[in-house]
Amino acid sequence: MITAKKSFGQNFLKDQNIICKIANSLDINDDDLIIEIGPGQGALTKELKSKNAQIIAFEIDERMHEALDKLEDKTTKIVYKDILSVDIKKELKEYKYNRLYVIANLPYYITTPILEKLINTDLKIDDMVVMVQNEVADRFCAKPGSKEYGLMTILLNVKYNLKKLFVVKNTCFLPSPKVDSAVVHLSLKENVLKINDIDSFNKYLKMAFSHKRKTLKNNLPKDVWYKTLEILVKKDINVNVRAEDLTLDDYIDICNYIY
Repeated sequence: MITAKKSFGQNFLKDQNIICKIANSLDINDDDLIIEIGPGQGALTKELKSKNAQIIAFEIDERMHEALDKLEDKTTKIVYKDILSVDIKKELKEYKYNRLYVIANLPYYITTPILEKLINTDLKIDDMVVMVQNEVADRFCAKPGSKEYGLMTILLNVKYNLKKLFVVKNTCFLPSPKVDSAVVHLSLKENVLKINDIDSFNKYLKMAFSHKRKTLKNNLPKDVWYKTLEILVKKDINVNVRAEDLTLDDYIDICNYIY
């Protein structure tokens, strides 16, 4: 039996009911392609194979060869690479598919870097179903004005509609993590709002949310704040607003004006 490695943030999902719920959370057809991140010992991979779609799974842990190699066939490929170092577009260049899905049980400690990589790729990922720490799922799906609302909430909502599907108790894993997890569905928006300069947009958000207790005015450089102020006044928004009180549309309007 392969034991979980703490350095990889591994917690193996052992509850078959949860595995089936994740696999059935998307309407997958045989002409689709699934990217699975962190298949581990292949419990979810086995269930996904019943959908008869193409699967490419990225696993960082070379110890999983014995468990995963037997799952490989003409439609399922296992790639032993760190997803953060992979050129995903290059890995998929030989594939022909209708819809592209990502399904992943994300290690807690690298949830944000992986999702940032996925949302910034120029590949069209139609849907993602990811398992993350429960409180992180609440942050992803938060509404403006709530204490959970933050930088990643906005970045994810630029392209995707988010919905928290269900909570997964910590006892469903081996070993059991200290906290519960949750499964979140990200579905690609039909009409993505235009952002003039995505790099500047991301930089602005990082400045805006740098100190959540401070007002937007106190988090931004003076020149950026004065331009922001013009939009706030135009939109009749309180000038003492905090970053978590602005909507995605507000941020796009501000950044498109400044940049």
